Order: sequence, then structure tokens, then C-alpha cells
Amino acid sequence: MRSGLLVAGVVLAACAHRDADRPAREPPQEFVAGPPRWESRSEVQQGYATWYGARLAGRRTASGEVFDPRRMTAAHRSLPFGTWVEVTCLDTGRQVRVRITDRGPFGHPDRIIDVSRAAADQLGIRSRGVARVGLRVVGGPYGGP
Repeated sequence: MRSGLLVAGVVLAACAHRDADRPAREPPQEFVAGPPRWESRSEVQQGYATWYGARLAGRRTASGEVFDPRRMTAAHRSLPFGTWVEVTCLDTGRQVRVRITDRGPFGHPDRIIDVSRAAADQLGIRSRGVARVGLRVVGGPYGGP
């Protein structure tokens, strides 16, 4: 028993020791702090949109709202919750306005927004699953920038 306490004391003392001469570790070169913040409301971000629907219906989003795939909502990595975004499908020119309620999309960095099933239907991208889009922050569902 006594030797066990001695070993535990040595281990704890070793863990508490700091090497003040050792330089701080730098983050790896591939470290990315996150997507760039938008500078102005007139700026357009381009990339790919995906959509999500019934599988997540009824679950809470990152903003705390309950997800309803029939509403015009979306997930974005950095825009504040409640921000309205105009999403334009670059292949067809179709547009929708969605409100950011969740975080995502996760995976490939070229994917910049996940839209609800309702928004995907209006954009005409539901059957494709993914489409090239442009995003622009707007004042609300009907208002301008």
C-alpha cells in the first residue's frame, strides 16, 4: 500500500511539472480558423449548397429552434443565427430567401450552405442533392440588403 502511494505521488508530481524553457507549440500549418467573415451585406459568397430534410425534422438546431423541413431555413458555418440570406442557384438562376438557424454544412469546404427541403424544392435542387450557388445577406424574407 505504501509503495502504491509513493508511485501515485511521483506520477502526480511529474504531471504538475512545467518546463518553462520549452517554447509554446505552434498550430500545425494546415490549421484553419474557419471560413472568412463577410465584410459587407453586398458581398456574394459562392460555393455549393446541399439540403437536409425529414431525417432531422423535430430535432433542435444549433440556434435552439426545432427544425421543420417545410420552413425556409438553412445552416451556415459562420453567419449569425437569424440572418436572412438570398440563395441563387447559379445553374438555373432560381432564388430563395432563407433564415440561418443551424450550423453546417460539415464535410467538404466548398459546401457553404445546407438548405431545408422546402428551399431545395424552390431552388430545384432536391433531386440533384447539390448545386452551385451564390449567397448574399439580405434584410429579411421580402426586404432588400
